[in-house]
Amino acid sequence: MRIISGKYRGKKILPPKDLTTRPLKDLAKESIFNIIIHSNKFNVLLKNSNILDLFSGVGSFGLECLSRGSKKSTFVENYKAALTVLKKNITNLNYQKESLIIEKDILKNLNFKDFKEKFNIIFADPPYKEKNLDLILLQILNSEILDDQGIMIIHRQKNDIDNFPKEFKIIEEKIYGISRVIFGNFN
Repeated sequence: MRIISGKYRGKKILPPKDLTTRPLKDLAKESIFNIIIHSNKFNVLLKNSNILDLFSGVGSFGLECLSRGSKKSTFVENYKAALTVLKKNITNLNYQKESLIIEKDILKNLNFKDFKEKFNIIFADPPYKEKNLDLILLQILNSEILDDQGIMIIHRQKNDIDNFPKEFKIIEEKIYGISRVIFGNFN
């Protein structure tokens, strides 16, 4: 695992120490960033953006955003083994000031209305077995934390059938190996 581009291009990121955490593969990550940068279907800029990385694991997505010029990444993770590695990765890249870690279970005790800022990009990479994605999206919609021009990026297993709230508009969808990446918003 590595940072693909930006300030820390090529720098290694510590991987998870167990098989419970499924990190975002470099190929899928690189493809996601190519779409963010080059798509004409939405207009979001990484430079100076505010990122929310849900189910962040070891922080691969949020750290890549910071390396590419985002101003802040908020990481939400509650699995202790992943948190230990996430904290080391943030420290190794010297992104303590630009990072906020929220150690909460997204489905049980995270209140999205507690966020006092809007996010330009919200990335959600829940465990493939997680079937309550629609509830998470409804909480994001109701809390109004996604910027009007912002996008949500959801990483799922290719064959998963998810129910999305009717307000969630899929802008683009891509398949990478066993992964499916969905880009959308609430506009």
